[in-house]
Amino acid sequence: MYRHLFGPIRSRRLGVSLGIDLTPGKTCSFNCVYCECGRTLVLTDERREYVPTEEVIAELKSYLSTHPRLDSITFSGSGEPTLHNGIGNIIAFLKDEFPSYRVTVLTNSSLLHREEVRADLARADLVIPSLDAVSEEAFLRLNRPFHGLTAALMIEGIRTFCENFSGAVWLEVFIVPGVNDTPSEITTLRETIRTLRVDKVQLNTLDRPGAVSWVEPVSPERLRELASMLGPNVEIISSGRGATPVYTGLKEARERLISELRNHSRSVAELEHTLKLPRDEIVSILQQLMDEDRVRVFRDERGILYQAWD
Repeated sequence: MYRHLFGPIRSRRLGVSLGIDLTPGKTCSFNCVYCECGRTLVLTDERREYVPTEEVIAELKSYLSTHPRLDSITFSGSGEPTLHNGIGNIIAFLKDEFPSYRVTVLTNSSLLHREEVRADLARADLVIPSLDAVSEEAFLRLNRPFHGLTAALMIEGIRTFCENFSGAVWLEVFIVPGVNDTPSEITTLRETIRTLRVDKVQLNTLDRPGAVSWVEPVSPERLRELASMLGPNVEIISSGRGATPVYTGLKEARERLISELRNHSRSVAELEHTLKLPRDEIVSILQQLMDEDRVRVFRDERGILYQAWD
């Protein structure tokens, strides 16, 4: 078992992807209403070493030394990866020691206005920044940022990053009905995207329960309509299926479940959806883990949830 790595999972857009979580405990600069990881527990824009950098590198060295077949090594997880001030060192290690693997960073774009963050991401192969809204009103309602972070600051950070980054940039836009799908929001979003040097735009909507109960998914028909309104090179990435994990056998299913619960709190229904395992098998594994005091159970507005803890 690894503390900072999870998966690999079969991502619908990245292929077989090994995840790296640098901010456990849901530490983020945003508290997005749609976040599948639940509400942010530590809302901050402070960059520091949230987990030991050398420990992450050691885990990567151990895992990658077996030469697994991966399409991507992806910085994602339960919070904003650029908050970790060692991310640049980890990316450099991967590109120096295991250059054949594609390094991907998923970011909410909140810190791209900082020069040191842009420098840390410079050697990545692919960066997927988010931009859900251009108007401050929609931005505040959707992303609920740490104080001082604004839509204008984020957009300028994305623009500056794109102008200097030699890798690929895929811009992700998450649509929440009634908030950022209005004619005025889509128009301003389209005009802003035209000023950004991105390779493509990926349109997303709710596939799994978000952080708040009022967020609903957009219909496939509406997504296609919005994609055509946003311009060329727009693809829809929401499938309603979630990610398909890569594992065989009960032992790997148990390990995958623990890894999932270490990074996200989940209900039984969400685990069934994510892991593609029978409900009775998930319940059985959860009971074993609770007997071993490795999983805690609690209730919030999403219902009864499970989370792994050490």
